[in-house]
Amino acid sequence: MTESAQKPRARRGRIFPERTITPEELARQEAEGEIYHQRCLAIFERVRPELIDKYYGWYIAVEPDSGEYLIDQDKMQTHKKALEKYPNKDHFVFRLNETGATGRI
Repeated sequence: MTESAQKPRARRGRIFPERTITPEELARQEAEGEIYHQRCLAIFERVRPELIDKYYGWYIAVEPDSGEYLIDQDKMQTHKKALEKYPNKDHFVFRLNETGATGRI
């Protein structure tokens, strides 16, 4: 059988084409996420100097609407505490170190 006699393959597309995000919507979501991160980062930068000596290497979850934060030695426990206290709010987790980064490169 030659290639021209083979059955043509069906083209594959998106599983849920109705859930496609427009580039404008994607840009808006990314901008909102960056603004939210900057709000959390401002609170983190404010409290870091007073916490870094005692809790170096610990994790801090920041909820910017209330301005409150929660700390724990374990990243997942910090996240869990934040979800329990603020179940319908977003939060951001930083590490109490010089950069605030939580992972490895």
